[in-house]
Amino acid sequence: MDMDQLTKRNANTAESGEERASVISTVDTMLHSLFPDTVAFGDGSFTLTRGSAVVMVIVRSFGDKDYCVECTSHVVAGAALDGELLKYLLRKNSELHFGGFSLLFDDTIAFSYTLPVANISADELSTAVNAVAVISDYYDDEIVAMAGGRRATDAEERELQQML
Repeated sequence: MDMDQLTKRNANTAESGEERASVISTVDTMLHSLFPDTVAFGDGSFTLTRGSAVVMVIVRSFGDKDYCVECTSHVVAGAALDGELLKYLLRKNSELHFGGFSLLFDDTIAFSYTLPVANISADELSTAVNAVAVISDYYDDEIVAMAGGRRATDAEERELQQML
């Protein structure tokens, strides 16, 4: 890599850092305007609670120059992941208009919805956060009744109590 390429790369990195900060600031402003109880962690990640759902909002890089906003909620931890439950979740993914269920590395069931940032509006962000919250809050009870486990918020509260 010659000096010109290195200079351009460093300039792009600086622009990227500034652009990321600008995107995070825009999302932060929108979230706090829409949901005043939003907690910002200063790194492009935020949380807010709706019902039994804790929604995590994260600004992520998408490709070389774009960003997206990922809204995710942990739904149920410790469910019996049998064929019936997995088939149920896949069917729900095809029925729900926005977002989808997934399994995390520890088999926690999550629900997430991702938006591109390019032309994001407060209405779109509000719809995404509310969709994740309402769907997670509703389906956590359905999944626990079907396959056991604990609502993710209950599991997190239990872990916090054990730490204290």
